[in-house]
Amino acid sequence: MTVSLETREKSMIRKVCDDGVGYSVVDLTDVRHVFAAAVPRCGGDLATQTWDALRTIQAVMKEESTLGSIVHQVVFLADYDKVEECRRVMRDFYGADFPATTYVPQKPCQGGLVSIEALGVGRKRGDVTIERRSEQLVIASHNSVSWVHCAHVTPDHEIDGVYAQSLNAFQKMKRMLAGAGVRFDQVIRTWLYLGGIVEGDGESQRYKELNRARTDFYQGIPFLADRLPVHLKVAYPASTGIGADGHHLIMSCIALQTPRADIVAMPLENPRQTPAFGYGCEYGLKSPKFSRAMALSCGPYATIFISGTASITNSETQHIGDVERQTDETLDNIAALISEDNLSRHHLPQLGTTLDQLALVRVYIKRAEDYRKVRAICERRLGEVPTIYAVADVCRPELLVEIEGIAFSQRGCSAGQC
Repeated sequence: MTVSLETREKSMIRKVCDDGVGYSVVDLTDVRHVFAAAVPRCGGDLATQTWDALRTIQAVMKEESTLGSIVHQVVFLADYDKVEECRRVMRDFYGADFPATTYVPQKPCQGGLVSIEALGVGRKRGDVTIERRSEQLVIASHNSVSWVHCAHVTPDHEIDGVYAQSLNAFQKMKRMLAGAGVRFDQVIRTWLYLGGIVEGDGESQRYKELNRARTDFYQGIPFLADRLPVHLKVAYPASTGIGADGHHLIMSCIALQTPRADIVAMPLENPRQTPAFGYGCEYGLKSPKFSRAMALSCGPYATIFISGTASITNSETQHIGDVERQTDETLDNIAALISEDNLSRHHLPQLGTTLDQLALVRVYIKRAEDYRKVRAICERRLGEVPTIYAVADVCRPELLVEIEGIAFSQRGCSAGQC
């Protein structure tokens, strides 16, 4: 196998790129995390391409001693009408080791019928327990910490209107978590995929109605109250709200459950941007309730879940019509968000990091023809990192690209050098 290895001496993230797959390996204390992004290396029908991508991921997990450890995956489909066919392939492939899986109606930019993002968690020295409760809910536990992966939550079919559908889906997610003994206030990260995101919904807009429902559902939920520093009274999960094909609404989330007092959750805001929950009424009757990122610190380490980020400074869209400048502006925003200055501003000194310490990236591109331009900029600025590129509308009609990711940092590391 020909491998291009990202070799930064003493970097806490090891990155490998090969034909059809990119993956990152992050060793934190005694647990290994493997993030993989795979596209099929062959043509053929959906089943053939899905099997090929899955075998590639399987080879990665075997190579990194995390075989059978995939806890969460996101499957991007060019034709969502074939989701049941894809689900059958997944069941045949995984058997009893089925991960929490979200199927997203977004076309892969590389032109195939499917692309897959997967997370594997395995033991390095300690024990990892994986509880597979259903195809939608998997819990990975180690060191008295449980990561709860809740996937592919959709509203009941008979419900009409984005507001009512969103409330219904949030309520179903809450019940699903409660069935596993997890509270909704323990959610740290959400994904909200909304078809026709910038289309009208009555006298409103579909995304604005989603935000109205989210605000009403979140009312009174004390997110992460037992994890927050004492000076913080209000927090919201990190989140991505992004378009999808058709008019589907699909949600997923990650929750954190632990009795440990040394794990601190810190919602991050961006010095270059107005907090989303502080947007004015011109952006909707009720503002989007999410943090720009969620940082979880434990001892010398931090994990940073970066929300969907676009070419917005303060609250205004920048570089309308120019996808290359929007991509650079978006990456500038992420760099500022995870920087040492910003982490210190949020009472997490020496836990800032840089763009080259992202372990997993997702790039949503409004126009398929912009893919090569956007990819070239991302590769130049991010280096080799497992990345999914998908075609999707962003939450404002003039926005052409949105980027999210997961970054890691270690106290005492500067600019990615440990």
